[in-house]
This record gives sequence, structure tokens and C-alpha cells, in this order.
Amino acid sequence: MKILKNVFELNKAIKNYKNVGFVPTMGGIHKGHESLIKISQKNNKETIVSIFVNPTQFNQKKDFNNYPRDIQKDISILRRLKVTYLFLPEVDEIYKKKMKNFILNKSDKILCAKYRKGHFEGVLNVMNRLLSFVKSKNVFMGEKDFQQYSLIKKLLGKKYKVNIIGCPTVRLNNKIALSTRNKLLSKTSIIKASKIANRLFKVKKLSKIDDSINLSKLKKELENRFKVQIDYLEFRDEKNLKLSNYKSKYRLFIAYNINGVRLIDNF
Repeated sequence: MKILKNVFELNKAIKNYKNVGFVPTMGGIHKGHESLIKISQKNNKETIVSIFVNPTQFNQKKDFNNYPRDIQKDISILRRLKVTYLFLPEVDEIYKKKMKNFILNKSDKILCAKYRKGHFEGVLNVMNRLLSFVKSKNVFMGEKDFQQYSLIKKLLGKKYKVNIIGCPTVRLNNKIALSTRNKLLSKTSIIKASKIANRLFKVKKLSKIDDSINLSKLKKELENRFKVQIDYLEFRDEKNLKLSNYKSKYRLFIAYNINGVRLIDNF
């Protein structure tokens, strides 16, 4: 595996991106990332993974500082997976080039964009830069961060004429979606998160035969029972993220804080 630390090394190493898949990450490589990498390897001759913890998408400095990092472990996992290239830039390398910042439309300020001011602007700005450096035609992203995947596909997929490919969420046996932030959870919080996930799987299943589920009531019930703070609990259309009318494919979205750790999921 070649480790590339700047755009010069990147351009020197990769001349033709025709059969190179791209998996952008913030590190803390887990089985979910491994799944993305394996899908890329199945569909491309070579795969490049980026690891960059982007400061502009964090609402709080404390959250940025606490984000789990273990680069040596990540490198070991990527080598085991036989990843071809690792792009490992510093902040100055990513942001040295002047590029126009993204501003979300009012219609896009829903779900996490409503509760994390500036978060997706930061995500779109860093992905805009990464896609200008890494010119792969196939970019693989997890569906756990479904709003992120949707926005990048809508706003950057067309701009760079790349395929933003959504890959299924990988879960533990207890139904918790894999996330780097899970490393910050206590054992008690893991048990609670598992119970919440299992409950929401049942609610999603029930919604297919009963579209009158009272989500406001369910939200209060979950908050009281598990001592969590829920930002949103909403059924939304899978294609455009509008509130669901249950006539086309939809998902149940949730974001909540549990003992200071923010988790998101969809079912």
C-alpha cells in the first residue's frame, strides 16, 4: 500500500483513475469501512482510501478533539485489506487551495442540517476539495449517514460526473449501526442504543401496515425510558428526503444524544 501525504504525491502515483475506486473516511476504520472497501475492490482494479478528520464539519471544538483517532491501527487494517493507496493529507494540504464554499438551500436544512449548523457545509466543502484531488469515477459511501450521502450525490456527483454509490449499513448483532463514535459509548449506553435500534426496526416494519404511527409520542417515550435527547425522529422519502407520504420508498431517521455522544441512524 502506498501512503500519499499530499496532492503532488497523489498525482505522481495515480495517472489514470479509470479503474480506481475511492472510499473517503475520517479514520477509526471499522467493519463498516471494510465493507465499503471490499465493494470498491470488487468493482474496481484498485482502491484509494482517504483518512482526514475534517475540522470544518464539527460544531464544537471538543467534539473534534474527542473524535477517535488511531492512525497506526487504521494503516494496519488497510494493509491487511490490500488497499492500493492511502491518501493521508494534513489540514493545510486540503485547504491551501481557494475554492468557493457551499451554502445549503433552505429545503436542504432538515434532519442533521437543521440541528448541526454548518455541519454539511463543512462536509460538502471538504468533499468538493477531495473530489477535485482524487479523480475516481466511483465513490463509495455508507448509507448510515444517508443525508450526507444524498447531499454529496445531488450536489457533487453531477459537478464531477462521478458515481456516488450508497452501500448498505453494517450492524452488530445487537442492531447498532457501526460508527467510529461508538468507541465513545459506555457499556450502559451500548445496551440502550441497542434497545432503541431494535425498537425502531419494529416501528419501521409496523409502518408498512399502519401509517398512523404517532412519532411525537414515540419520541417522548424513548426519551423518558432511555434518558436520551432526540433531535429528530421522522419518516422521510428515500429519494428526496421530504416527509414521507408512505407511497414510495421511505426511511425512519433518528438522531439522539446519549451521555454526550451523538448518534444517527436510519431504518
